[in-house]
This record gives sequence, C-alpha cells and structure tokens, in this order.
Amino acid sequence: MVEKQKILIVDDDENIADLIGLYLTKECFDTKIVNDGESALEAVSTYKPNIILLDIMLPGIDGYEVLREVRKTSSLPVIMLSAKGETFDKVLGLELGADDYIMKPFDSKEMVARVKAVLRRTSQDKPAETAANDPQECVRLSDIIINQTDYSVTYKNERVEMPPKELELLYFLASHPNQVFTREQLLDHIWSYDYMGDTRTVDVHIKRLREKFKNHPGWDIKTVWGIGYKFELL
Repeated sequence: MVEKQKILIVDDDENIADLIGLYLTKECFDTKIVNDGESALEAVSTYKPNIILLDIMLPGIDGYEVLREVRKTSSLPVIMLSAKGETFDKVLGLELGADDYIMKPFDSKEMVARVKAVLRRTSQDKPAETAANDPQECVRLSDIIINQTDYSVTYKNERVEMPPKELELLYFLASHPNQVFTREQLLDHIWSYDYMGDTRTVDVHIKRLREKFKNHPGWDIKTVWGIGYKFELL
C-alpha cells in the first residue's frame, strides 16, 4: 500500500484550516492542522510532513519565524499563505526559503494544484538505480559537487544545506557552463510550465545562491544584464 503524503496545515483561522484540510483529504493526502507557530515547529518533528502550508499571521511565533527555524535544519517544502499581497511580503517569504506563496482568498483547485506542483518539483523519492544509470545527475567541479540524485551539495568538503529549488537551479546552471539563460527559461526548466509565480522568483534564488558561495576563484554565477544569468567558469 502506497503511503499517503503528509501535509501540515498551519493557520489560526480554524474555518480556513478545516476547509484546506477537507480539499486536500479529498485528494488522498494525509493532513494535520495546528493553529500557532510553536505547535507548527513541534509538528515538523513529530508529524514529519512532506510539505507545510504556512500562514504568515499567527499568534506568538509568526509564519516568517517558523520558516526561519525550519530552514535552519531542513529543506522541507513550504508554501506561505497570506492575505497580504504586497511584493515585499512575497519576496521576504521567498528570501527566507519558501517554495511558493498563495494569497487569500484562494481558489480551492488552484491551491491543490500548487501543492501538487511543489511536491512534484521537490520530490526526492527517485529510485536508487538512477544514480548509476544517469551520470548526468551529478556535477563535479574543482571544489563543489552538486548531486541531484540525493539532493546534496558538497563545497570544499563540507555539506551545504539548501532548499530543493536552489539546488536544482545551481545544478542546471552548472550543467551548462558559460551558457546564458533568460529568467523565463530558468522558470520553465526549474519551476516548470505550471508555476504560477513570476521572474522575481529566479532573482531571489540567485541571490541566495550567491550568499552561500561568495568570492569563488574558479566560477561565478554572473548576471548578463538585460538577458538573465550564466554559470561562468573563470
């Protein structure tokens, strides 16, 4: 029997949380609802969800702080939920490591579609034989190894933790050294055609990658002004 994927729903509005849970249960997901930030952090450890739907406005610890704490130890997919529609709020969520952002009120079908899309993009359940049969799943340079089979990055012999989309973006660029890609092309390759965000998502992820790998002497993620980005071998 296939084990159901687990979704942790974090929202202080019990009616909205119950409604989200109802729609996802109908799609054969296992769901757990908590109504505050502290309970959310505890549930991450005890419930071990595959993805979190995380409201920003929570009593006590807000959604941003919950996301910060989760990202200290895990690349667990997180979709932010909020009535806030300002660009700042979206960018802040993405900069902290969110995988997507849904504004309230939202259409139930769109919400389910986004959850499924993020789970598809961040799935790490590839069969073990993939690594042996597809050597292109690993990129090795002078001091960095990007392995998309087990979603690991080793830099200067140390493991670097990062969310799945950051790793996939780094892997894709490093797999095509010195080739320029537009933001639209990167969205299509990494986030796929069903992604409902915009090109600023690419900029946020590039910024986070640069913060993790500063002043590298052998390669760099370059901005090609007016076009996009490239992974340049120096």
